[in-house]
Amino acid sequence: MKKLRILRMVLHKTKADRLVLGFVGFLLVIAAVVWVAEPSIPTYGDALWFCYAVLSTSGFGDFTAVTFVGRICAVLVTVYSIFVIAIVTGVVVSFFQQSVQVQFEDSKLTFLDRLERLPELSREELEEMARKAKKLR
Repeated sequence: MKKLRILRMVLHKTKADRLVLGFVGFLLVIAAVVWVAEPSIPTYGDALWFCYAVLSTSGFGDFTAVTFVGRICAVLVTVYSIFVIAIVTGVVVSFFQQSVQVQFEDSKLTFLDRLERLPELSREELEEMARKAKKLR
């Protein structure tokens, strides 16, 4: 649950949540088009299931597109889902890389600040700095 909350926060902070919501809206519209265009798909729920099977590339085979419009919709869902997954993955990885870089810069600045105040530091603070320096090697 915590990981989901963090992911939601990252997506919101980077504005990628709009991309995900747009993708969900796209799937709902495409499912409606497939439902109307495909004679073998009897309900809107089945059209949503077909879209899921296409976007997950599992292709269960219980429904297949036989019309030109249905096949174009399947191609659009496949291509768009690849782009959305790639973009969202890139956004999340980039966000965490930036977070690590910020933490590194903060700890580096703290370390440099302590070095500048070296004569004022207590024995415990000096030992802590020595331990951290050994870990960096």
